[in-house]
Amino acid sequence: MNILVIGGGGREHALAWKLAQSPRASKVYCAPGNAGIARDVECVPTDVSNTAALAALAGELRADLTVVGPELPLALGVADEFARHGLKIVGPTKAAAEIEASKVFAKRFMERHGIPTARFTVCETPGDAYSALCSYEYPVVIKADGLAGGKGVLIGHSPDESTSILERLMEKRELGAAGARVVLEEYLEGEEVSFIVLTDGTTILPLAPSEDYKRVFDNDQGPNTGGMGAYSDENILSPQVGAQILGEVVEPTVRGLAAEGRPYKGFLYFGLILTAAGPSVLEFNARMGDPEAQPLMLRLQTDLLEVVEKLAGGQLGGVQLDWRADAAVCVVLASRGYPGEYETGQLITGLEPAEAISQVKVFCAGVQQSASGFATAGGRVLGVTARGRDLRAARERAYEAVSKIRFHGMHFRRDIGARALQRLERQRA
Repeated sequence: MNILVIGGGGREHALAWKLAQSPRASKVYCAPGNAGIARDVECVPTDVSNTAALAALAGELRADLTVVGPELPLALGVADEFARHGLKIVGPTKAAAEIEASKVFAKRFMERHGIPTARFTVCETPGDAYSALCSYEYPVVIKADGLAGGKGVLIGHSPDESTSILERLMEKRELGAAGARVVLEEYLEGEEVSFIVLTDGTTILPLAPSEDYKRVFDNDQGPNTGGMGAYSDENILSPQVGAQILGEVVEPTVRGLAAEGRPYKGFLYFGLILTAAGPSVLEFNARMGDPEAQPLMLRLQTDLLEVVEKLAGGQLGGVQLDWRADAAVCVVLASRGYPGEYETGQLITGLEPAEAISQVKVFCAGVQQSASGFATAGGRVLGVTARGRDLRAARERAYEAVSKIRFHGMHFRRDIGARALQRLERQRA
């Protein structure tokens, strides 16, 4: 089979790398990919915002199946375009992808279907938002309605800070049209978890649990990012909590979308917080998580191609996923300035020594080819990912690999997985 992966980041590298391991994969393409991904599969230039061009490319490459990584082409209707041309694709329709594309839709959807989430207010105008602030205690969560590359969720810790955030989003339009409407939301306390499933609209197939790190600095300080790291192991969720999430959150979501004429096919991501009252939804993503994909693909033993092929054909029933019993940790290496304005064009060294370490894979996100070798080309540059017999071993191996890599201005969090490790040690004491 010829496989096309749409996107050019670390998530797409992980998916393409895993798909290429299938004995049934004749050729795997990544469009547009990047110079680092091209080490593993063939990369093809394209514009992911042009759905017609993407469908045409799939036809030219004779792709038997396409897997979509990023949210933008999904929100623009790439799955609908492929369906019009009779092309197989893994990804929801534009209508189903609205669960991520609009925070307002998502919150009202959860309200309609009794899915646990924080108390919220939809604000159509700056005046509405300033008035609504009076009914919230601080800190308060402020969310831009539209897609914002992981940067549309902000925390106001005081009236002045919250007012400033609203002004930036709704009046100055720092995030463009994405901030024309906002959602004010009650701030919830608890442990955050990424719960990702595959669904063909009927059958739900949960992936192993994972946890990502959104804030740019250690100890969850600084602004939100697209993700500074993630880990996956079997200690994140108990079987009881996993069953509760499936019954109270995942199943009502899939049923609700189908009932509203938006049947969902593809990866569906639930960003959850485990509160004292139970799991609550912080956000939906209409695709695989990034950087969660990196440790998950390292742990997955099942042939991913076999699974997504059955998903695309509506035949997930009876499929099982096998996971390695070990843990995996991904540490994102970012450019100076990220998530704000960042430098590019900095020479990257040390990839080969990093990957020479056993059970380490470096997934490439913002990487380009220069005259001297690989150079930085984005905010998030690399996802250094390692497996180990347990979380401690995986974490040590990932940071050992990080120590081999250099580029000017490189920064990363040093606490990926640390909080979970401390929690496990307290439980064993």
